Amino acid sequence: MKVLLINGSPHREGNTYLALKEVADTLENEGIEARIEWIGTKAVQGCVACYKCYELGRCVFHDELYERLLPLVQECDGIIVGSPTYYAGPNGSLCAILDRLFYSGGKYLKYKPGAAVAVARRGGASSTFERLNKYFTILSMPQVPSQYWNIVYGREPGDALKDGEGMQTMRTLGQNMAWLLRKIHASEPLHPEAEAPVRTNFIR
Repeated sequence: MKVLLINGSPHREGNTYLALKEVADTLENEGIEARIEWIGTKAVQGCVACYKCYELGRCVFHDELYERLLPLVQECDGIIVGSPTYYAGPNGSLCAILDRLFYSGGKYLKYKPGAAVAVARRGGASSTFERLNKYFTILSMPQVPSQYWNIVYGREPGDALKDGEGMQTMRTLGQNMAWLLRKIHASEPLHPEAEAPVRTNFIR
């Protein structure tokens, strides 16, 4: 089984990475393959609501980040998304790629367990955490809990390691993800049969 962890920070090995690495190390100790992918620092193309993904089965844009992440989304059994906190929300570049991945690749993510991790200097982490969780709840993805909200505190590089409770929360998250994946893969059927979606617009 494989879990994809997306590092949504512009700092490759900053505090968001350290939080995700604690989860990844725990998953590996539990016998689950874990892979951390960094979104980088280049400008990220956002969704333009062209709906070409309905026709193509993938996003119409062929940028390197999307091309790299889509196959990993297809093959993973669970996903964890981590972000620093900017103005009480996730990194905008991260949201830009997640909008496209979850909209065009939703069929690959449905019913897979997901979790969000928020990192902050002080405030706004709860809003970041909540915003990221919305990607999972719209696709029938079970949300993996921990012993506390999945938040780690730190500003300077390495500060996250000093947040004892935050690091423990990450380890518990990894343990719970591994536990849930084992339960899911031991069950038949893997998920309930879903009704065809009903789309109701407020204005016609």
